Amino acid sequence: MNDKADASTRASTIPPDDLSRQLTLVGPSEDAKLKHVALAGGIYTMLLTGEDTAKKFCLIDMQIPPGGGPVPHRHNFEETFTVLEGECVVTFRGRKVTVRAGETANVPANAPHFIHNESDTTAHVLCTCAPAGQDAFFLAVGIPVPSRQSQPPVLSDAEKAAIGKKAQALAAQYETEFL
Repeated sequence: MNDKADASTRASTIPPDDLSRQLTLVGPSEDAKLKHVALAGGIYTMLLTGEDTAKKFCLIDMQIPPGGGPVPHRHNFEETFTVLEGECVVTFRGRKVTVRAGETANVPANAPHFIHNESDTTAHVLCTCAPAGQDAFFLAVGIPVPSRQSQPPVLSDAEKAAIGKKAQALAAQYETEFL
């Protein structure tokens, strides 16, 4: 087979354009339309949800204050953290790695991990999960807030425990296990 025939065969294996899907554009002018939740001490904004990407991935804007971040966990999907401002510590299989502005860390599916802000300034992190689903979990568990500039609500110990209990009850549905 010649090169031209090879290229034609390869191209024909690509599915046709799905005209039901549209370009999704997210920017400051759309902020009021986005979903924002207070969770794990920070504010998480769903930039792209599974609904936007045919469930292929989700993109979450995380504002993680000093001391913020989730508890140790693992899940059956890839998770990538890109630090835009500040720094966070990613604990991966028990080993701590500081990820600074401009750096990206990918956590393979099923690996025990968590991200935590051990600095004294808020970290701004983009989190990509593939396939999508983490966005729906965050929306199911987090407390809705008006914008990504919102301050996380101050919660009582009872309110924190209730969120933890809800997260634990929903974890398996979202392919997540708390450690």
